[in-house]
Amino acid sequence: MKNILLTLADTKLPDKVDGSTDLTGNITTIINAVIGILGLVCVIVMIIGGVNYMTSAGDAGKVKKGKDTILYGLIGLVICVLAFALVNWVISGVLNGVK
Repeated sequence: MKNILLTLADTKLPDKVDGSTDLTGNITTIINAVIGILGLVCVIVMIIGGVNYMTSAGDAGKVKKGKDTILYGLIGLVICVLAFALVNWVISGVLNGVK
């Protein structure tokens, strides 16, 4: 992991036409990718909860566990969407306004 981080730190970012690096674009792309992966994990958790709910065969404990799993996946997905919006708003406001 340390070698990967050192390699990424030594990588020169591509220059724009005016000679500056597109730091905003790179940071936004990395954060959006991470949030997108977390959103995908939330959807998978909701699918697993749905399968648990469907295969509960009327057992009250399994029904509750399935519903709770779906709820937790949904809450995680909402948090991912809000994090995506907040991060993009902050990055565009702070880094674009600092020129």
